[in-house]
Amino acid sequence: MPHPSDATLRSRLLILAPAGRDGPLAQSVLARAGLAGVVCSDLSTLVEALQEGAGAGLIAEEALQDGIAPLIGWIEQQPSWSDFPFILLLHRGGSAEHGGAERHRLQRVGNLTLLDRPVGTATLVSTVQAALRARGRQYEVHDTLQALAASEARHRNLADELERLVAERTHSLAEANAKLSAEMAERQRTEEALRQAQKLEAIGQLTSGVAHDFNNLLTAVLGNLELVEARLTDSDSQRLVRSGMRAAQRGASLTQQLLAFSRKQRLVPQPLDLNRLVRDASEMLTRTMRTSVTVEITLEEELWPALVDPTQIELVLLNLAINARDAMPDSGTLTVCTANVSGASVPPELPRGDYVMISVKDNGSGMSPEVLTKAVDPFFTTKDVGKGSGLGLSMVHGVASQSGGCLRIESAVGQGTNVRVYLPRALRQPEQIAAEEAIAVARHDQATILVVDDDPDVRELTVTCLHSWGYRILVAENGLMALDILVRAEQVDLLIVDLAMPGMNGVEVVRRARELRPGMPALLVTGYVDFAAFETDPGDFILHKPYRVEKLAEAVATALDSASARVVPMKQPQRRKG
Repeated sequence: MPHPSDATLRSRLLILAPAGRDGPLAQSVLARAGLAGVVCSDLSTLVEALQEGAGAGLIAEEALQDGIAPLIGWIEQQPSWSDFPFILLLHRGGSAEHGGAERHRLQRVGNLTLLDRPVGTATLVSTVQAALRARGRQYEVHDTLQALAASEARHRNLADELERLVAERTHSLAEANAKLSAEMAERQRTEEALRQAQKLEAIGQLTSGVAHDFNNLLTAVLGNLELVEARLTDSDSQRLVRSGMRAAQRGASLTQQLLAFSRKQRLVPQPLDLNRLVRDASEMLTRTMRTSVTVEITLEEELWPALVDPTQIELVLLNLAINARDAMPDSGTLTVCTANVSGASVPPELPRGDYVMISVKDNGSGMSPEVLTKAVDPFFTTKDVGKGSGLGLSMVHGVASQSGGCLRIESAVGQGTNVRVYLPRALRQPEQIAAEEAIAVARHDQATILVVDDDPDVRELTVTCLHSWGYRILVAENGLMALDILVRAEQVDLLIVDLAMPGMNGVEVVRRARELRPGMPALLVTGYVDFAAFETDPGDFILHKPYRVEKLAEAVATALDSASARVVPMKQPQRRKG
């Protein structure tokens, strides 16, 4: 039922006396006492007025004869705070003890006060006033309950808001804490990367300081040993020479590992079929392993070409195979796999795209977590003194990173190690190269070559080889001498110049030479330099020291052929079999 806030509705008296003039008379008497009365014509009108709001009800007993069900229904639906007061005017001559069924029914459910007729004015007024006061107190209780409920709702809302604010603040603090933790972790990673970069820079500076001179020495040693081997007939002497060549080659490999680790070498990435590389290297891998180690090869059938330097990836495969072999001193299985990698399989540190993966897996001793964290550190090794340089995995890591890929190592003690090298996919297929290709060189009676090198041993080796192949040779110890020869010489078909020389470096010599002879091809030979410091011409050819004699022949032939020189198959110096 409604709860009127209007004081007029709350204090009015509803009068139901349908017979005679009782209703208007009661209304008049109460009005003189200052009480507002509303006369209802029937029971339905009374119930409607009760629903609007009232302070008390005055009913003549004869109004109950037509049935009081609607009134009983309204009384029973009152809220808990309401006990609406009714004043019942009894029949004339009636009594409180005797009455009809409707009166008794109303007495059982309602707050009913009985008045005998005739009713005195004072009695009627005082009874109505008492009923209105009682009803007023009910309204006060109702208002108090409403205020308490509103207050409770406000407090509940405040509590909910406080809880929400606390939750938001807690969430903000948690986010700030997570962000701070992430920043601290990132700072630690950055500091570690800086320390690693400083180590790389230190190794790179050390390597760059000695690599050029060291490779000059190795070039002279390897080249002269090759020439000596070709002239020997005694098998024991040839064996000793080959032993010296192997030692020199190991020195060259060590230098390459240092350069790869420090990322100072210049990579020449090109499309490469890793499946072909693995198949070609399978015999070498088998020879490298002990007889107790089984080599298994699993290749992706339609493998994408990889963009990588072929020479460096060969060193990567060899280093990983040697590490795997040393991890299986008694017996085991070496597994080499290739696979295409894209989508979610790409390591998170790499940009999204397509990659080619080559892995080398062994079932040897494995690495502990402590060892695994240091596996790619420079000079870190678990091998005995003299059995490992600690640069194998460092070199692999350097080549992978510099090629635009990454290195992943999974290992557990007693379960073996799996090393995966991820390399970027090449957009074009590798060129098909014949398995055996004759080396073509310019006809010796027409080709004149100017050799410029400040190292006398390397210069002498280069001149000796070129003479043996029938070229005409001009020799200079430095750039100024070379330019003087170019001014005076009638014909120079090719300039072979050391890239790093005191005074005038090789690039400057080539530029000055082309001012005198435009379009002349040049072959730049280097043991090691930082190529970022030199702006070589895209048409120049590069030959790295130390090189084998046949590599020199190939480079010379290619350079001369680029100038449209007439070429013929060259007969290689024959090596006598011991």
